Amino acid sequence: MHHQRCEIDRRSVRVWLTPRGREVAAIVHKLFERHAEGLESRGVIDLLRVEDINSSRKRMERYWTDQIRYIY
Repeated sequence: MHHQRCEIDRRSVRVWLTPRGREVAAIVHKLFERHAEGLESRGVIDLLRVEDINSSRKRMERYWTDQIRYIY
């Protein structure tokens, strides 16, 4: 990863992947694809169930964020 402070607003930082970072991201993406295919082909979990799990996790995160926001 490469990061650089914004010249206009020094509090802001611009972040992007270097060429090596893009290579690593592609490797991880392929790994996740293989795992997803393996889970689905073996009947462990199907794509619709994964979407349900992701939706539930997003709702939980929203709930926890709201809880933190209201505490402070």
